Amino acid sequence: MTNKDPRVAYFCMEYGLDTSMKTYAGGLGILAGDYLKGAKDHDYPMVGIGIKWKQGYTDQRIGEDGKPFDAYHNYDYDFLEDTGVTVSVTIRKQEIQCKVWKVEQFGNVPLYLLDTDVPGNPDSWITGQLYGWFGEERIAQEMVLGIGGVRALRALGHDVDVYHFNEGHALFAGFELMRERMDEGLDFKAAWEATRDETVFTTHTPIVEGNESHPIERLLYMGAANGLTVEQLVEIGGAPFNMTVGALRLSRMSNAVAELHGETANKMWSHVENRSEIVPITNCIHRPTWVDEKMLDIQEKGGDLWAEHMKNKRALIDFIAERNGVRLREDKLIIGFSRRAAPYKRSDFIFTDESIIGPLLESGDVQIVFSGKAHPLDDTGKGIVTSLVKMARKYPESVIFLENYDMTIGAMLTRGSDVWLNNPRRPKEASGTSGMKAAMNGVLNLSTLDGWWPEACEHGENGWQFGDGFESEDIEALDKHDLNALYKVLREEVLPTFYKNHDKWVQMMDRSIESTRDRYAVKRMLEDYYEKLYIKH
Repeated sequence: MTNKDPRVAYFCMEYGLDTSMKTYAGGLGILAGDYLKGAKDHDYPMVGIGIKWKQGYTDQRIGEDGKPFDAYHNYDYDFLEDTGVTVSVTIRKQEIQCKVWKVEQFGNVPLYLLDTDVPGNPDSWITGQLYGWFGEERIAQEMVLGIGGVRALRALGHDVDVYHFNEGHALFAGFELMRERMDEGLDFKAAWEATRDETVFTTHTPIVEGNESHPIERLLYMGAANGLTVEQLVEIGGAPFNMTVGALRLSRMSNAVAELHGETANKMWSHVENRSEIVPITNCIHRPTWVDEKMLDIQEKGGDLWAEHMKNKRALIDFIAERNGVRLREDKLIIGFSRRAAPYKRSDFIFTDESIIGPLLESGDVQIVFSGKAHPLDDTGKGIVTSLVKMARKYPESVIFLENYDMTIGAMLTRGSDVWLNNPRRPKEASGTSGMKAAMNGVLNLSTLDGWWPEACEHGENGWQFGDGFESEDIEALDKHDLNALYKVLREEVLPTFYKNHDKWVQMMDRSIESTRDRYAVKRMLEDYYEKLYIKH
């Protein structure tokens, strides 16, 4: 960093800093946690703003019937520091007190978490469950994050040059910045312009449903308009009010999270007038959190990668035996797959034609370990998890489902698997950082050309692609094409290399680490954000 680096306030709904801290649901939170750790490592002037979730995201267990069910616990954290600051946000015409806690002992820059679970608060439940409940609750949570977040920064005495909204959840921070200016006498347009000048935005999901929208009436009823009129709200985010559209218009610059995602996002939002430019900045990972340091050292010095990998593989096998009571074979291929159970990610894709995959599972030549949660209200996602559990019960020696996916499971799988499988329908995956973790640990990616992989893939050298980047609106045709490609590459390239050409396999592991270790480490991402988004040119 340099002394003139802009001071950044980073807003996000979730943060994955450590398994013990249940303030994350998935990839968005993991990215945010890695980013704050990277900012600390490389001494960037940044603070994070988030929410102290009392019950976090769901604990998702598998019942006797093989179906997932959700459980919620109240979590107490003894590592939170009381800042002594409380700010208030008016929600549904009631003053809601938000206590501000500070977290910085996971090797991260200061992260401030707002908490409505305060004695005497009329709606203390607002910060109860991450992504829980429905529309009104979600708006209330986003008001705490955005409006409360800006007020917390003021009360804490932080001078901020750039407000970075990671996803549309933080948009109401922009409303608060505008209100401050309009209270000082600026008109709506001038307040918008001044706010836009210091705000940047990261858009993630290319799935339409993932880009939240709300009826204007609901925003008004909740108090989220924060002084803006109906006409002004429509001008910012349309009607119904779309949080992503609003954020694109309230930012001077926006970014997508991979090169391909940049193309997808620009197409997806091309109809939005008066929006910021969307530039691609590919996501990265925090190496000390996710990567076996020894693998990096050995790769650099030309040592025995396989021996270190086998230690990680045995650790994974022990971990699975402890959790699930099944001991996988270390001399056989282990494929890892952990993803949120969303239809476009096609978690159970490899099982589509059992006449092909069945014999490989029966013989044990292919062992597959799955993990992942479905959103508590997503019955389709829960159906996907159920089908994975069903296959684990059908092939108990070679298919594993690890329930209640978290950072611990993610780290074990991305270190100890031999192959990392990823098969989203292109171009629906925004980035996907788990493949980066795997790659730096010498675990070879086998993936469709989606998210970050088109930038990194050297087919047959540092991993494999299948499907050749085929896209189609006809989902049946797309799935058929990709499935044939997956089976072909698995049977003709992956398995023969693993079982018959050990030297080539280790060579590929070496290239996998070498080609990703710096390019996808968080330092590069921070430099890109400062250069392309935060510093005005």
